[in-house]
Amino acid sequence: MRELEGAVAIVTGAARNIGRAIALGLADAGAAVSVVTLSDMAGANSVAGEITAKAGRAIAIQADITRPEDAKRMVDETVRQFGRLDILVNNAGVRPESAFAEITLDDWHRVLAVVLDGAFLCAQAALPALAEGGRGTIINIGGLTAYTGAVHRAHVITAKAGLDGLTKALAVELAPRGVTVNLVAPGLIDTKRQGGDPAHRKTRTVLAGRLGQPEDIAAMVRLLAGPRGRYLTGQTIHINGGVYLP
Repeated sequence: MRELEGAVAIVTGAARNIGRAIALGLADAGAAVSVVTLSDMAGANSVAGEITAKAGRAIAIQADITRPEDAKRMVDETVRQFGRLDILVNNAGVRPESAFAEITLDDWHRVLAVVLDGAFLCAQAALPALAEGGRGTIINIGGLTAYTGAVHRAHVITAKAGLDGLTKALAVELAPRGVTVNLVAPGLIDTKRQGGDPAHRKTRTVLAGRLGQPEDIAAMVRLLAGPRGRYLTGQTIHINGGVYLP
């Protein structure tokens, strides 16, 4: 089933892991995809190549989403290439770890800039095109620790928790323009991480008996982006195998 045939998506942080799976999943559903990365153009080109190898449509875009001009250029390039924009997935993030007493103000600002400012700037840049198409949706990718807390992650948790509030605010404000806004909160996902697993992953029990896969998150994003997800807006959806029960 290609329920997104003719739709166009932007996925930030899409060169690897969850972002890669989301981009591939949307493409499998028929969407054209802009694969956005800050610096990993080799990875972004690889993802775009996987899509085009299956007769899909994709481009790789380098953009610093903390810069308004880059967010606008990202949207403009997508619309110029594919003619419209229907889906924005705010997946880009950074997850450094540091004891609270050692987090500098620059560290704090750096994390909030990517996770929260980036989502704000991308959504604002994308809004005219999303509203014009008649089936626009914004899907923010949150995180487990925004709801459970964790050590050494005060800046990351704050940023991800802010996404929850932004999701609700935009869902209310953008509803008259036909744009839905939801947040998908992954649990413990089996991804490649620099520096090894964070401490909080070693102390939690997953009822499903396994780590999640990036494709588990991509499946929910695909649902929310498609016609079957149009009655969902303003929601936080936890995909975590029962590691957290809200």
